Amino acid sequence: MAIVNLASMGQGEEGRVVRIEGGLGLRRRLEVLGVREGAKIEKVSGHFMRGPITARVGNTEVAIGWGMAKRVTVEVL
Repeated sequence: MAIVNLASMGQGEEGRVVRIEGGLGLRRRLEVLGVREGAKIEKVSGHFMRGPITARVGNTEVAIGWGMAKRVTVEVL
């Protein structure tokens, strides 16, 4: 099992959120989308040049900016 950030995960990889590195505003914004520590997450797609990352959390697909995705640490399953 590898520990990586959401932005560097491969398309279709699944993992569990280990840590969110950021302030309270970032943590709250991600929590509203369902991205919280312990949540299972799958990277659906990402863009080549730092575009938004699409991820599936539960039954919901969310789009997260590249900078935010870089702060989400995931343990790849």
